[in-house]
Amino acid sequence: MLLVRLDKRWSEDVSALARLPIALPQSSNPELAFVPLGEVATISIEKGPNQINRESGKRNVVVTANVTGRDLASFVRDAQATMNAQLNLPSGYWLEYGGTFEQLQSASKRLSLVVPVTLLLIFGLLYSAFGSLRDSLIIFSGVPLALTGGVLALLLRDMPLSISAGVGFIALSGVAVLNGVVMLSFIKQLRKEGVSLYYAIHSGALQRLRPVLMTALVASLGFIPMALNTGTGAEIQRPLATVVVGGIISSTLLTLLILPALYKLVHAKFKKQQTA
Repeated sequence: MLLVRLDKRWSEDVSALARLPIALPQSSNPELAFVPLGEVATISIEKGPNQINRESGKRNVVVTANVTGRDLASFVRDAQATMNAQLNLPSGYWLEYGGTFEQLQSASKRLSLVVPVTLLLIFGLLYSAFGSLRDSLIIFSGVPLALTGGVLALLLRDMPLSISAGVGFIALSGVAVLNGVVMLSFIKQLRKEGVSLYYAIHSGALQRLRPVLMTALVASLGFIPMALNTGTGAEIQRPLATVVVGGIISSTLLTLLILPALYKLVHAKFKKQQTA
């Protein structure tokens, strides 16, 4: 059986199609050079697909959907579970999930490599700047609390951990470390001038309060319009800005409160070891 897709004018007049002359091979009878198509074929109108797609030589059907009100990854997980439980595919049939979900998977794999490399680079730069493993670790401790603040901000706004949120965590790590560098550099400068440990920490926390707050306010206030955006591209801007704003708040608290206490704890213990 041969299926032929015809122009609309032919499909409306099957009899005209049946009268189409078909050339025959050369024979002894010159009058029998053509025969009508209706003599050698059965012509009928049947319903069929508008288009047949193929990929790698195999037929495929594309089903598209727009996801609203939830994140794409969880939607696809639920769809996969439903398909695996309720759909029995015959031999030779298969399911694939592509489009935006395929791009999401590719970006997630890249982020799983980019984030650790970024954190290692940040720590390497800290070590090269201070030349001390202890001080570098003290400043780097601001990253986990900053990330915690970003995660809590996403939970409070009921947002998924998307690719844009992952990019926000990378940007947040740099801002969190910057505040620690500002305060710890001043404390180390006072220590080099012969100031006692407690007084250096106390003075550093007080005198670096304004620069740390200015850095935090500039970054967080700049991202607030993005976090509240509802226009075009808001689904990408909101998670990124939410992570940065929430993380900056938590990292600022760490820089002003926990980092001086952590510095005193580590260096006081190290000083006792040297004395002993």
